[in-house]
Amino acid sequence: MKKLYRSASSHYFAGVCGGIGEYFNIDPNIVRIVAVLLGFGSFGTVLLVYIVAALLLPLE
Repeated sequence: MKKLYRSASSHYFAGVCGGIGEYFNIDPNIVRIVAVLLGFGSFGTVLLVYIVAALLLPLE
């Protein structure tokens, strides 16, 4: 069973997007681009979710 972790090898800020990319077996840069695009229209909700994920997800 796969588990979601923050990436230790593919990270810029906290490794959340890198971990999501590794979990779904896609390029982490695509996850980062989608997160930024969603961030523009969400009025800070994506940033809040990212911070919570960075705090709750364990490092691989």
